[in-house]
Amino acid sequence: MSNRFKPKFNIKKGDTVVVITGDDKDVTKPRKVLEVFPDKEKVLVEGANIITRHTKPSARDTKGGIVKKEAPIHISNVMLWDAKKGEATKVKRTRESGKLVRVSKVSGEVIK
Repeated sequence: MSNRFKPKFNIKKGDTVVVITGDDKDVTKPRKVLEVFPDKEKVLVEGANIITRHTKPSARDTKGGIVKKEAPIHISNVMLWDAKKGEATKVKRTRESGKLVRVSKVSGEVIK
């Protein structure tokens, strides 16, 4: 990705989202965003895209073995969850008293 323009995404850490494509697709199950990677255009979603990692015993992890953890998925594969309407929603940005805020297109509510 070019360093000239910084990408802006409507999804932030701590938001509730639904996975709309892929193996973990479930449009009715909201999940929490654990981390956002804007330079890679990916998000880490709780309970989505689980991978198994085989680890050797080390000084930090004396046991080793198989570890299951979440892997990042592309930001286009998730949509923001509107708790008021109970469905996925697109987001628009508007100015309220000089501040840029995210507004749900489904319910019209400001997203905190």
